[in-house]
Amino acid sequence: MESWKRNLWLLWVGCFITSASFSMVVPFLPLFLLHIGVNQNIEMWSGLLFSSAFFAGAISSPYWGALGDKYGRKPMIIRAGFVLFVIYVLTSMVTNPYQLLILRILQGLLSGFIPGSIALVGTNTPEKHVGYALSMMSTATATGGIMGPLLGGIIAKIFDSRIAFASAGVFVLCSTLLVLFWVKEEKFVPSKGRASVIESMKMAVNNRPFLTVLSLSLLTQFSVMTIEPVLPLYIVQVGGSAKDASLVAGIVFSLVGIASILFAPRWGKLADKIGFHKILVIGLLVGGLGNLAQLLFHGIWGFSIVRFIYGAFFCAVFPALNGLVVRSTPTDFRGRAFGLNQTANQLGGMLGPLVGGAISGVFSIHSVFWVTGILLLLAAGLAYRTNSPRPSAGQG
Repeated sequence: MESWKRNLWLLWVGCFITSASFSMVVPFLPLFLLHIGVNQNIEMWSGLLFSSAFFAGAISSPYWGALGDKYGRKPMIIRAGFVLFVIYVLTSMVTNPYQLLILRILQGLLSGFIPGSIALVGTNTPEKHVGYALSMMSTATATGGIMGPLLGGIIAKIFDSRIAFASAGVFVLCSTLLVLFWVKEEKFVPSKGRASVIESMKMAVNNRPFLTVLSLSLLTQFSVMTIEPVLPLYIVQVGGSAKDASLVAGIVFSLVGIASILFAPRWGKLADKIGFHKILVIGLLVGGLGNLAQLLFHGIWGFSIVRFIYGAFFCAVFPALNGLVVRSTPTDFRGRAFGLNQTANQLGGMLGPLVGGAISGVFSIHSVFWVTGILLLLAAGLAYRTNSPRPSAGQG
């Protein structure tokens, strides 16, 4: 098997496991707070635990990206994997919410397994296969995100929440050992500059096409995350039965992920033929229209079908953005580029739920769909007006 294919499949497994380990424990954090004896201010602690890791990750991602450019992406993936293993195991032993908060902040500051894997795949894959490879990486995180809560729920039910956290750590350790022994980073050109976050930001500001990609990443992630806190409540409204709300919400949530698994590789192959720029515009345009279309359906079946169609097109967006990161940056800046892109995603992920919750509280749940749809259409307009960046000399 060719080296790039072996790397792709090994890192696919690694990202699947890491994504699954994340989603098998994070949705259960509020329940875990009850498990360790927290009975007051549950909502406040839950919000703090969720947003703290996002905020810490937004700060640290460019630094780890810079180190990846200097010493290689593989060492950064291995470092992040071992850190996650230790943090998950320690989390299984906490006795109060303060310890849990410290570990969540450390997780945000020190992790970076998935961005590092994407950077390695984007740099070590032949140009004509980059779209397909990045789309496959997207299916890894989508599949892990679907399987994780199911796996975490089963482990927590058979044993308890502490075992679920410890199990997540062991799973990540296994994926890290796969990378350590079998992934080979061949196309690596060490960066000659200092591993400075300020320097990275200066280089990003001077690269207009890349700056546009960062803006689109932040806007897209922000748009998606505005709807996350209120979607289960809307599903209860259209589903009509609060009794089965959790099950129905879980199924509807998973539809977008299932659509991603089925369609993302197809979008990736098409991107290799017609370009990431066109794929991005299509994904954002249909994503925006899909969010608005969800308002037209007041029954769970119609709503679910629209969600699936939305997922089938929207799954093209983030791989296309990753592809444009590759296309718009030189090889020795690639780690920092993906680090900054991760920061944009983390900021969107942190701000989106806050804004979505506020809009829903002041106006209505329907207004959140309007805002999300319009923001994605604006992003599609911005993407359309921006010329597809052309690779410059030394981009590999």
